[in-house]
Amino acid sequence: MPTILFLCVANAARSQMAEGLARALAPAGSGYRFFSAGSQPGTLHPLAVRALAEQDIDIAHHRSKGLDDVPLTEADVIVTLCAEEVCPFVPGRGTVRRIHWPLPDPTDLAGFRAVRDELRRLLPELLVDQP
Repeated sequence: MPTILFLCVANAARSQMAEGLARALAPAGSGYRFFSAGSQPGTLHPLAVRALAEQDIDIAHHRSKGLDDVPLTEADVIVTLCAEEVCPFVPGRGTVRRIHWPLPDPTDLAGFRAVRDELRRLLPELLVDQP
């Protein structure tokens, strides 16, 4: 069962959106597990919720999580999403695949939509490449 972890600093926007979109895009019955976390967890941004709600994806129940709140040792893939900030680095098994998608930290609804749309473009490649 492939486990994919999305990381950023606050786990308030980009990683939360990636987790929500990945869950929505993953083929039914595929067995994927998705998590998101941040090195300095904050609060889920309401515009992240709104941007995904525009595409009928509900992440309103999500909460920001720290690295201790997710199964780091079970991750097959770790995707970092920081652009301007220093991304969290998580040591992992030698078989962990690491991917970096440097997405800007959105500040307004247009920025959240742009991040959402870029994640929607990138995620299918990630899902296809997994065993």
